[in-house]
Amino acid sequence: MNPLTRLVARDAATSRLLGADFVPMYRARGPAPGLAPVGPVLVEAKPEPARPEVVVVSRPEPARPPAPGMGSAMDDLRARYERDAPHSKFITAHTSIVWGEGDPKARLMFIGEAPGAEEDRCGRPFVGRSGQLLEKMIAAMGLSRERVYIANVLKTRPPDNATPTSEEVRLCAPYLFEQIGIVGPEVIVTLGLPAARALLNTTDSMSHLRGRWASFSPPSPYARAIGVMPTYHPAFLLRSYTAENRAKVWSDLRLAMERLGLKPASGNAPG
Repeated sequence: MNPLTRLVARDAATSRLLGADFVPMYRARGPAPGLAPVGPVLVEAKPEPARPEVVVVSRPEPARPPAPGMGSAMDDLRARYERDAPHSKFITAHTSIVWGEGDPKARLMFIGEAPGAEEDRCGRPFVGRSGQLLEKMIAAMGLSRERVYIANVLKTRPPDNATPTSEEVRLCAPYLFEQIGIVGPEVIVTLGLPAARALLNTTDSMSHLRGRWASFSPPSPYARAIGVMPTYHPAFLLRSYTAENRAKVWSDLRLAMERLGLKPASGNAPG
């Protein structure tokens, strides 16, 4: 037995005594002096014990509640209006969209024709001189601005506060009609001739329309007919602030109050 064989046999015997099953052998970089070169000894390695599989279960985050006011039909309608931007098809002088405000389930709704300069600046309907007079009218009816809903046919200001054209009304009215359907008021008071004509699809004069009940049916699925009482716009009263005109408007408002079962805050005309 040559020296290398004796060395391997001795180490193997020692390893068995220590409980080892094999002795790894490696190729030497060069033959040892006096020893014949040998090839590598291939040794079968023991497989490592299987590790338990770790399963990671991802839990979905709990659904977050929607932000206040988000997701409602009115919010969705306004978002659609802003995407469609019907006002982009005609000339406007606006810096903001004046959508509407008030109780979204009000029994009484006021509708004017278009925002003015102050409304455009604030982004709210009827906040200028006309709005101040309208608030007096609402207070005289025993209500407050927060208990009614106020909107306009056009949501953007026309140049120089011009009267809305028939094309402008045609483009914007569908959004107003759906807005009315969402609020679902029992009574609508239109302020000025353009608003009355938009809702009633008529060319009659204000003298013929005011003081008489008409009816408006919102688009499906808001199919319930709503009573409409046309009256003069507060801006008209400011230009022609006569006792006769004030009495006409107060008479129209009292008809609306009677239908709603409201009692006036005072027996006199507002303002």
